[in-house]
Amino acid sequence: MVKFATDMTEAIESILSVSCSLPAAHSDMELVQQRVQDIPGSVHYIINRYRKPENFEIENAAMLSYHYKENEVDTDKTLELAFCISGNKYCKKYDEECTFCKLSQSHDCEELVPTIDIAYFKFDERQLSQYVKDLKTTGFTESILNFTHTSSFTRLMPICDKVHSTLKDLMNHPYTDGMANIYTNAQTQMLLLHTMECMGNEEIEEGEFSCKFLENEEDRKKIEHAREVLIQHICDPLTIKELSRKAAINECYLKKGFKELYGTTIFDFFQNQRMEHAKYLLYERGLTVTDVSNMLGYSSISHFSTAFKKHTGLKPCELLLR
Repeated sequence: MVKFATDMTEAIESILSVSCSLPAAHSDMELVQQRVQDIPGSVHYIINRYRKPENFEIENAAMLSYHYKENEVDTDKTLELAFCISGNKYCKKYDEECTFCKLSQSHDCEELVPTIDIAYFKFDERQLSQYVKDLKTTGFTESILNFTHTSSFTRLMPICDKVHSTLKDLMNHPYTDGMANIYTNAQTQMLLLHTMECMGNEEIEEGEFSCKFLENEEDRKKIEHAREVLIQHICDPLTIKELSRKAAINECYLKKGFKELYGTTIFDFFQNQRMEHAKYLLYERGLTVTDVSNMLGYSSISHFSTAFKKHTGLKPCELLLR
């Protein structure tokens, strides 16, 4: 926890230094919302939202830090992403169920305040292997995702439309409690995917899809809706047939389109999010292995334990004991 806090503080100060026209320290800014995940075996992140001071100029910025030392264990080799964006607004009554804010930010809620939003994500070698096993990368991006690049570095990154949109969704989603955890984990995976695309200049332009039906915006929206449905049913598994009906799209199109848009199969995406949520339930919520197994829809504790060990390298009870 101490190491994560130190890395996080340094990352926030670094990204602020390149974003702000005037010197700024996050400790001097008014924090209006904070979300933190520091679960062993998961992506570590902190999302801070600060009230934007009047007449304060800021540019959106992104930074990638790659840490490599030969012969280090997988948890010592890390990839860090830090983002600083402005232009969002936060409702001070959000946690008190401000219905208007949960539905839209276009209303005239008097509690809305302009924000400076900073997001920091830390991946180690084991976590990255789970996130990017199906991601098609070549050259430099592939070498840092697999930790075969042999020198550490820090560099500024472009914020393409996909990255900016994903960050905005992370800041302004309508979910709370367990669903907020599920949604944030899913969007973190998308953020990594889009960042690598931007870094490798591999942005997919409209009309360049392998699956030609994805050139149709309506069909892309159906695939996107299917992903949202999966997130909402992490504790209530759906068959491909049920998912295709909810998304109103052919099963074959659904499977092919999902793989192309998100770089992973429906099953692998679902399992990844399921296991990440299991870590949260075990470590943060302190639920028993039996409770988590039942909550996630497994037919037996042994099936859940086997899936968890395969995904994390740990038995569920080991995470409880940490």
